[in-house]
Amino acid sequence: MQTVIAGGTIVTAASTYEADVLINGGRIALLGEGLPTEGSEVVDAAGKFVFPGALDVHTHLDTPWGTQYTTVDDWRSGTVGAVCGGTTTLVDFALQTEGQALREAIDGWHAKAEGNAVIDYGFHAMIMDLTDSVQAEIPRVIQDEGIPSFKVFMAYKGVVQADDETLLHTMFTAAEHGGLTMVHAENGDATVVLQNRFAERGDLGVEFWPKSRPPELEAEAAHRAITLAGLAGAPLYIVHVSSAGAVAEISRARASGQAIYGETCPQYLVLDEDRYTQPDGAKWVMAPPLRHASHQEPLWRALASGNLQTVATDHSAWPLKDFKDQSLDDFRYMIQGVPGVEERLSTLYTYGVQAGRITFNRFVDVTSTGPAKLFGLYPQKGDIAVGSDADLVVWDAEVEWMLTKDKLHGNTDYCTFEGIPVRGRASHVFSRGRALVREGDYVGGKGGGRFLRRAAFATP
Repeated sequence: MQTVIAGGTIVTAASTYEADVLINGGRIALLGEGLPTEGSEVVDAAGKFVFPGALDVHTHLDTPWGTQYTTVDDWRSGTVGAVCGGTTTLVDFALQTEGQALREAIDGWHAKAEGNAVIDYGFHAMIMDLTDSVQAEIPRVIQDEGIPSFKVFMAYKGVVQADDETLLHTMFTAAEHGGLTMVHAENGDATVVLQNRFAERGDLGVEFWPKSRPPELEAEAAHRAITLAGLAGAPLYIVHVSSAGAVAEISRARASGQAIYGETCPQYLVLDEDRYTQPDGAKWVMAPPLRHASHQEPLWRALASGNLQTVATDHSAWPLKDFKDQSLDDFRYMIQGVPGVEERLSTLYTYGVQAGRITFNRFVDVTSTGPAKLFGLYPQKGDIAVGSDADLVVWDAEVEWMLTKDKLHGNTDYCTFEGIPVRGRASHVFSRGRALVREGDYVGGKGGGRFLRRAAFATP
């Protein structure tokens, strides 16, 4: 059956206008005012906004931490939470282990997601062990697997941290074949030195976590990655930017003409390092850590100006009980990461759009259109246009509510943004025309999401 979303205000990255949307065959078939509704299911969007389903290009579902722990959000619970928050596409990380081929890691991620994801999804390839054979796989992964993005960690020495040689080889090879290199920008070597000095003083409580990974080490790593990308003539995407210094490095590089792109996350925009002084401060242990509140406005300004292009979540669902609380006496060994895939849009709308920091059109750009263009999915995703997938959010901007664990669908035992008041929520969400959320409730079944082969990188 056809569906007509009637009477809403369409918001895209480029424009805002009144129109109905006709959905047929999983795609947007027609746009216009007063579309005929006979024989169609009608969703009344009067007084509401309609925008393209959001993309979260940084998640970690069903992902291990060492050999003992695995995130408690798998591809079922994680994607249900995502779509209830207005996200209709995820791009997750297929983690390579030492000695493993990229294809083997990717096959493992397909096995996790297939039949469980309720929304469409793609993968990034994470490179930990760049042997000659793995480097030779990069062109094939881009061309044959439809995975044109490759992540390299500059942090976590002795675990997944890559040296500059690995980073530069990845940049050269990826760029030569239409790939995009992504980096976690923190100086892992310097982090170890600082953390060991804290240990010598016995300062290993959670409150010392942000001091052991200061913003200077993020800015230094961002500068180094940008320098290497310049040498390689390669595009570079810096994930979860958290500090004013890293923003400054990205802004300078972009002003000089480099193809440098940056992502931030809601937690860095609205939370600060004071959380680590609370009795349950372990909840917010992540890398990079939450920063002093003075870093927030530079992040907002960079989003507004275009020096940061996307807002993702780095969703990593680790409960406090029996997970993060296993190393309260030594932050060096604490599991790192926070959930947030469901809270992203309401948080960004409230503290960005409603607060006057970004426009509604820019909100759509950084959550949907921008990531779709950067990661090879536009215009199939990220726009409201005839022929695009009918991934659509009907947004009730008037509802006011509180972010609390009991209102979310994830499997963690806390909400990262617990007690924060927000305005705006997805009332209806469609994924390729399938109604998965109605009146704020999940109404879909199990599975239904499809793997997305993505196009090679092209400058947006």
